[in-house]
Amino acid sequence: MAAQVEQLQHLRIPLEDIIVATNNFAQDTFIGKGGFGRVYKGQLPRSGEPSITVAIERLDETITRQGMREFGTEIILLASYRHSNLVSLVGFSDEGAEKILVYKYESNGSLDMHLASADLTWEQRLRICLGAAHGLEYLHDGVGTSHRVIHCDIKSSNILLDVNWEAKISDFGLSKIGPMNQEFTFLFSNACGTLGYVDPQYHSTGVLSKESDVYSFGVVLFEVLCGRRATAVQFNDERRFLSSLAKHRYIEGRANEIVMGVVRDQMKPYSFETFSRIAYLCLNESRNQRPGMKKVVQELQSSFEYQIGSPTELWGSRTGGNPWSLLLDNNNYLKLRRIKIDHKDWIFSVGFTVEDFMSGSSVSYQLRW
Repeated sequence: MAAQVEQLQHLRIPLEDIIVATNNFAQDTFIGKGGFGRVYKGQLPRSGEPSITVAIERLDETITRQGMREFGTEIILLASYRHSNLVSLVGFSDEGAEKILVYKYESNGSLDMHLASADLTWEQRLRICLGAAHGLEYLHDGVGTSHRVIHCDIKSSNILLDVNWEAKISDFGLSKIGPMNQEFTFLFSNACGTLGYVDPQYHSTGVLSKESDVYSFGVVLFEVLCGRRATAVQFNDERRFLSSLAKHRYIEGRANEIVMGVVRDQMKPYSFETFSRIAYLCLNESRNQRPGMKKVVQELQSSFEYQIGSPTELWGSRTGGNPWSLLLDNNNYLKLRRIKIDHKDWIFSVGFTVEDFMSGSSVSYQLRW
């Protein structure tokens, strides 16, 4: 791994520049704790260019050999994988005993800080989840690469939010890289993941797979839905991990009871139904029954479209005539089920079926011109 890091000389940042950016790691530049150590905000000088705002993570002095491996993994992975929904590595410094990672600063912090905020709307929450899902899909499916990545520590505190509330997956120290042309798992001898998020099969097998990331992401989806963190939560007279509570409520048909009140008032029915269903499927005990991230992205996209009321339009016209228009407003319970278009000579026929998903009934229409 050291040899791979050596090949990334273009990302090395002089320690002197980092000291200037943080005023020698002054307390007033300290903004929190990261997976490796203390995090500082600073203005990084750049030769001939304006300085940029960065988050600087300084590894703890007591870092172990395992921590050093994670430091190298983070550098190599983020230098190799670039996506709009992954955190951006600006560079690193490893002069002497100092081990420092420098990232683009994401001004809205991490998702866990906003879970309980009434100001974070359901539409914003959907956008954040969809963005994070795109990032994880990229890691799993190796778009443009010959390898895939298992993150191994998906949780809301590892999803950062930029100024536009766009999600950025972070903290890749535990991540593992494997070939795209085969399924792969990793056996961990040390504790891995975070309690409340980690795949329950890991406890019995010590093995993590990309399906383990899917489980953890399902926990995050329920965090966003419920406005509370995954660790042991109190609900009425019950205290348990959010994943357990959410699964039981979903099975009982009572998932709406644990949704954050302000969020529940904003939801459109089919958006909630689609979102809660895919979140529940991610938490399946059986790994081979969990959806892939491509499916998760598709379902979250559907949930988002149902929420914003994106209409379905059908246009047809004849010479000198006005266009036909079919609009399905997702404020109601209707969805377009089927369209059939026929034409013979100059006569066109369009048939479409609309389904009321609440009652299960379907109504068919036909337009001819």
